[in-house]
Amino acid sequence: MRDPHGNQWKTLDRDLDRIGQLERAAQYVSRPMVGFGVSLVFIVVAGLIAAVFFGFQSGTFVVIVAAGFGAYMALNIGANDVANNMAPAVGANALTMGGAILIAAVFESAGALLAGGDVVATISKGIIDPAAMSDLRVFIWAMMAALLSAALWLNLATWVGAPVSTTHSIVGGVMGAGIAAAGFGVVDWGSMSMIAASWVISPVLGGVIAALFLAFIKARVIYVEDKIAAARLWLPVLIGTMAGTFSAYLALKGLNKIVTVQVTTALLIGLGTGLAFWALSVPFIRRQSEGMENRNRSLKSLFGLPLVVSAALLSFAHGANDVANAVGPLAAIVHAENLGEFAGEVSIPTWVMVIGAFGISFGLMLFGPKLIRMVGSQITRLNPMRAFCVALAAAITVIVASWLGLPVSSTHIAVGAVFGVGFYREYHAEKRRRSIIKATPMLSLPPEERRRRKLVRRSHFMTVVAAWIITVPAAAMLSGLIFTILNAVVN
Repeated sequence: MRDPHGNQWKTLDRDLDRIGQLERAAQYVSRPMVGFGVSLVFIVVAGLIAAVFFGFQSGTFVVIVAAGFGAYMALNIGANDVANNMAPAVGANALTMGGAILIAAVFESAGALLAGGDVVATISKGIIDPAAMSDLRVFIWAMMAALLSAALWLNLATWVGAPVSTTHSIVGGVMGAGIAAAGFGVVDWGSMSMIAASWVISPVLGGVIAALFLAFIKARVIYVEDKIAAARLWLPVLIGTMAGTFSAYLALKGLNKIVTVQVTTALLIGLGTGLAFWALSVPFIRRQSEGMENRNRSLKSLFGLPLVVSAALLSFAHGANDVANAVGPLAAIVHAENLGEFAGEVSIPTWVMVIGAFGISFGLMLFGPKLIRMVGSQITRLNPMRAFCVALAAAITVIVASWLGLPVSSTHIAVGAVFGVGFYREYHAEKRRRSIIKATPMLSLPPEERRRRKLVRRSHFMTVVAAWIITVPAAAMLSGLIFTILNAVVN
């Protein structure tokens, strides 16, 4: 018997399906709109905060606009730069995306507010000479152009999926505005040559150190007969090394608000902390490893917690060290409008640091997942052991660079360490393949298949390297153009 309501149910199903498709499409379209809306509200709130704390006086409007630019810059730092600290842990499945965003937001903000620099070289460590500016107003327009250009460049880099350096972006912005305002003579080309050298030194050093740690873990822990016994011996040593390195890093870079720490003192602090954590982790790892099977899956679980802790410490150190540099131009504008003078170093008001801290948290939550996925899983495949090597290499590289006096980028170091791990995996896999072929020639692969099995995505490698190379000149040209427009409009 034919169901008289059959056609009605089919029609209803089709209608419901169309409604469901419309709802899914609306959610997909509204997702970026939500991020845009929240960002716009935060920028407006930053302007209101500036109005309240700066007070309604001469120059208030300029400070409000600069605070909006600073908030926009902070959002883009969260979307691009901060993602690199959490990407290895997420790529290794030691943290969920939500957990990584929460930890990074808390520790970045804590680093900025608790250990952020009280005094910052707002002219980006001597990139330009403020005294060469013709007057105070020109200096203010130059700082605003630097802020806006760096933020726009970071926004573009995030959109194309390229992790770039916040510090290099702001350096390029300051340089470009300075050249547009006072000519090429205003730039300290010695400092710029050091920054250019760091484009090569940072990622290479980070990559080499990460590869060396991975080689050590493979030789001493993974490719041994009793993996659990090896982990009980060597993992506490690695945890102690991690704790010592990060304590030295934080002492050197994050405590300048309280006391100035020399490199030697920081290393002694790191040595003491490292020994303490080694002693504490020996019984902890022994308890954790009881009853575990002798396989790599067990090793991954043992490395999981140290990896999460290292990612949190990286975020704290980044907040303490980099956020002040990012809001430096805003602090310089506030200082100039308040006192009627400009200087190479100024104090950062607390409300400026609050804008920077909350801005990076919002930027990470709204726009960070794209870069986290790219760095954590699309360059090369990471597991907890490889990701731990990346985090440890990042901290050690910063310590070495500080000792050598080199201006390095935490972004370049972290991403370079990911590449270093990937290229070492390729080298190790090729070495094993050759030994197998030597024993069994019939198992050799054609060149096309070997290329297909590369463990580092070459397209991402070229995109990232190209973005690193053009960051300073691109931000500089953009800043020069913005300064010229601002100067023409105001005058």
